[in-house]
Amino acid sequence: MTQHYAVRGREKASEAYHYTQCGLDDVFLLNGYKRHQTSYGSGVTVENAEGLHHAIAEHLCRNKAFLSSKEFRFLRKLLDLTQAELAVFLGCDAQSIARWEKGKTDINGAADKLVRVLYLASRLGDIDAAELIKKISALDAKITDRQEFEDTPEGWKAAA
Repeated sequence: MTQHYAVRGREKASEAYHYTQCGLDDVFLLNGYKRHQTSYGSGVTVENAEGLHHAIAEHLCRNKAFLSSKEFRFLRKLLDLTQAELAVFLGCDAQSIARWEKGKTDINGAADKLVRVLYLASRLGDIDAAELIKKISALDAKITDRQEFEDTPEGWKAAA
């Protein structure tokens, strides 16, 4: 699926620019860029590249049924997470992340969804999903034979 991006209120360029610098193969800019000559040859400057990357990420999170390996990597990098850090969030090892990003194995459906949630939560600011996942990961995994609850004036609670 080819993705086209443009800056609102700006005239479209005569030719769409194939923007591969973000690491994705299917992104084309309709405006918001300038072609110029440098001492090394022709070059392109993208206006507000950070804003463009966030627009791409939001589009991926909200409109794609499944993320490709490159899209998964793109979101991880925007989250500023290493493969090892993302692996902790997802409860897997860094090698799994590396294999997904290289396209050697299919991305786990839960991982696909969780990386989208992490990204959207980081942008929306309503929930700190990363902090929530860290807290859940740090929970003591003690196993008990019995879970006890008590009715208190504030409502039902786990007994201490």
